Amino acid sequence: MNQMDVVTGSFGYIGCYITQQLLDAGRRVKTITTHVDKPNPFGEQVEAYPYNFERPVLLIDCLKGVDTLFNTYWVRFNYRAITFAQAVRNTRILFDCAAEAGIKHIVHISVTNPSLNSLLPYYQGKALQEEALKECGVPYSIVRPTLVFGKEDILVNNIAWLIRKFPVFPIFGDGKYCVQPVYVRDLASIAVASTGQMESTPVDAIGPESYTFEEFARLIARTIGRAVAFVNIPATLGITFGKLIGLFLRDVLLTRDELAGLMSNLLTSKQKPNSDTRFSEWLVRHKNMIGASYSSELARHFRWESN
Repeated sequence: MNQMDVVTGSFGYIGCYITQQLLDAGRRVKTITTHVDKPNPFGEQVEAYPYNFERPVLLIDCLKGVDTLFNTYWVRFNYRAITFAQAVRNTRILFDCAAEAGIKHIVHISVTNPSLNSLLPYYQGKALQEEALKECGVPYSIVRPTLVFGKEDILVNNIAWLIRKFPVFPIFGDGKYCVQPVYVRDLASIAVASTGQMESTPVDAIGPESYTFEEFARLIARTIGRAVAFVNIPATLGITFGKLIGLFLRDVLLTRDELAGLMSNLLTSKQKPNSDTRFSEWLVRHKNMIGASYSSELARHFRWESN
């Protein structure tokens, strides 16, 4: 019988690519998701189940007979009752249920440079997720991507959208902090390949190109044919403008913690690149698509019914 895997969030961004690669490899897949009634891009190939964090018995039952759990579950920011603390608690429940169900391996998607001592809740929460994984007793792999890009991306797409819509684009601080973008399909390949590795050392997922943030923004503008003015501004002012635009869009454009992580070079890695797709070449192929419309985080996760 073909291997059975579970992917959290198969209808989401990274989870969708992992799911497709597993299906292409002839493996059976089911997903655990927040929205079981969300449109299913895989049809009958992937059956959807709710997370059931409050009913662990049901979660264990869903995970029984599964070989590998691919976990992409996390939150980008606190929103209403959904918090980083709750996400860490839910992750611990998920991993404990995986152990109880007899899952053979867990592949966890984390982030570069997580730290238990971080003052940024996103990066500290990611480190707490990794601690929960290490404590659950199941063999595991940890994949830590840098800045992930792809057609369904939000952050990179919205940089391009701002460049298309406004005559001025802000560069926070000196703009010399760096990013190493990694293609989402390559990230999925690294995650799927890690199931055959018993070594538990975390692996960063890194693209072959490195840019300062200003270089990154200028590359996008040049490629999509927009002659905008780049203006260096204090980070606090940039966050204020971002909040104003976010109010108009009914979305969270950029959080203070995300900007602090970016400016602290947390979206980079000291490991050697293990992804072949160059952002500059991908951008040329998708220059008419990227930033053509705004991608809303809240609409995607909380108001998707109206999309």
